[in-house]
Amino acid sequence: MSASRSSSRELQSSPRNCHRTSTSKSGAIRVPESAATPANSQTRAGGETPTDGETPPPASAPLASPILARGTQPITAQRGTKLRARNWRAEGLLRMFENVLEVGENAAELIVYASLGKAARNWDEACRIVTSLLELDEAETLILQTGAAVGVMSTKRDSPMVLSAVNNTVGNWATSDRFYERYRAGQTIWGGLTAAAWQYIGRQGVLQGTYELLREVLVQHYDARAEGRWMLTAGLGGMGSAQPISARILGLSSLTVEIDQVKIDRALAVGGIDVQAPTLDDALALIEAARAEGIPAAVALHANAAAVFTELASRGVTPDIVTDQTAAHDARYGYVPLEYTLDAWITARETEPERVEALARASMAQQVEAMLTLQERGSVAFENGNNLRVKALEHLGEGEADRVNRIPGFMEAYLRPLFARGIGPFRWVCLSGDVDDQLTMDALASSLFPERPEIAEWLALAGVHVPQQGLPARSCWLGHGERSRLAQAANELVADGRLSAPVLFSRDHLDSAGMTHPRIGTEGMRDGSDGVTDWPLLDAMLLSTAGADLVAIHSGGGGYTGWMQSAGVSIVADGKPETLERLRLALDLDTGLGVIRHAAAGYEEATVAIARGGETGDAPIAALGLAARGASAGPAASAPGPQALPASSDTDPEGNARA
Repeated sequence: MSASRSSSRELQSSPRNCHRTSTSKSGAIRVPESAATPANSQTRAGGETPTDGETPPPASAPLASPILARGTQPITAQRGTKLRARNWRAEGLLRMFENVLEVGENAAELIVYASLGKAARNWDEACRIVTSLLELDEAETLILQTGAAVGVMSTKRDSPMVLSAVNNTVGNWATSDRFYERYRAGQTIWGGLTAAAWQYIGRQGVLQGTYELLREVLVQHYDARAEGRWMLTAGLGGMGSAQPISARILGLSSLTVEIDQVKIDRALAVGGIDVQAPTLDDALALIEAARAEGIPAAVALHANAAAVFTELASRGVTPDIVTDQTAAHDARYGYVPLEYTLDAWITARETEPERVEALARASMAQQVEAMLTLQERGSVAFENGNNLRVKALEHLGEGEADRVNRIPGFMEAYLRPLFARGIGPFRWVCLSGDVDDQLTMDALASSLFPERPEIAEWLALAGVHVPQQGLPARSCWLGHGERSRLAQAANELVADGRLSAPVLFSRDHLDSAGMTHPRIGTEGMRDGSDGVTDWPLLDAMLLSTAGADLVAIHSGGGGYTGWMQSAGVSIVADGKPETLERLRLALDLDTGLGVIRHAAAGYEEATVAIARGGETGDAPIAALGLAARGASAGPAASAPGPQALPASSDTDPEGNARA
């Protein structure tokens, strides 16, 4: 580490005697005590906590983390270079825990997104997690069981700081009814894909994925031209709100139906939506005006998705693209049936949940029927990862499966060639909270991969179109070898002070090796392995051996119960020389397994990636038995890059491109 990095050493805090927990005689296991009340979970002005025998600070003293206020005050992730924890690895994870609640949908209930996706099991457990992270040494590992801190184990300095498993049950227990029963009893949560792993960065987390998806739709169906075309969709929640922004970047107009006015207001406030139309007729007029003027418009309509989709189908109106990103995966908590207003539904899902679920499935079936009608008339229709077709079939019956599945899933139809190369939704978060650090990271990533100019193109677009949300972060689809190259370069910038604080690297669980879901990430695998969960489990094991800072294994909850298994990873570039090897191992093992997974399933793009050493050419992969399974790992032509698309450059007065 260079001498100029004295500031980095100053950022490292000394061990502190705070929130002591019980210790075994061997010192190998600590069991976190009951979560302290806010009054005795506070720090002194100098960052120290009272030692035994000292008087705790008054209740008005600053809390070590806003999470310790138990939802009674707004939660904002810590910014700056001052440590509260004993090291930046634990501090980074604590800031991400705070950040998912800062950018989430309902912090008061610890809900991050998707109706039920939670960051911790309850407020007691949230506080216990915070106090455990504050005192966690680098040679210790905090164990989380379904959003609850259950122990701290003595491990090694290059072991994970946090290991988390969320709602993993045996097959006969993996039903929605049993999940809801255990959820009501406080025994489980759904961790989402990134909520309980503290990796969600707001709508940007899926924004580039939605951009890449819509871009490929335009390439395949409309000669890569968006002018004069529009998309019908629904849902403006944490994930769905990325849809109109991604469409607008591509020059595509959109009509997004949302039944919750609060979500529309939120999207309007950040510029994700241009205008809310009072009626469907007004919405269509706005779309037509945008088409005539050649300027993409993002229009929202406060209405029920099933009603609007059905009305458009009956009128003979044919959008160019039709999809949906409501929380349709959860028929109880995620989708409002036609028979209810929003407020009535909120009450009814607690008083008559079975009726709500049945009516929701019927409404989803009606929406899917409308999508099929629009598809027959020429719309490009696809499901965007929310089990909408599955829920519709629960109402229509499996005899309709062939017809309903004429609507393809987005991964099988459009994005799998990228996943086969290990390219997927990578992300980084500037723990300082300093936008200048984000600009430095964007410039670094733009310069490192000249062989893939689409990376720099995306980062330039994101810098203009993506609103700030939470800690400065960026989502960027990088592949095998690229992620580790960027992370190691960032570690050097932290070491020499060009970045003011460490950077945390992570990804969506929906990644090349990170997720099994036979109706989302692994639908239609060539070898029929759609539902095989070996790969995310192997991924988590590899990430643990590499010393990633957080490794999580999630299973589905709510309507996703029994449908998914995923693995997540977070790792902090803290500027230390020894961190370089952990960054390389964790990030290359993660994507390398994804390439092997797709090569084993018979995808030529994966065998090409193996032959050339990943996207960078210097990340070797040793895949075994491919020839025996019908795949070849021999030399092959380089897979083509994505076709360039024109992008809208319209900006608002602050230069944010109406986003």
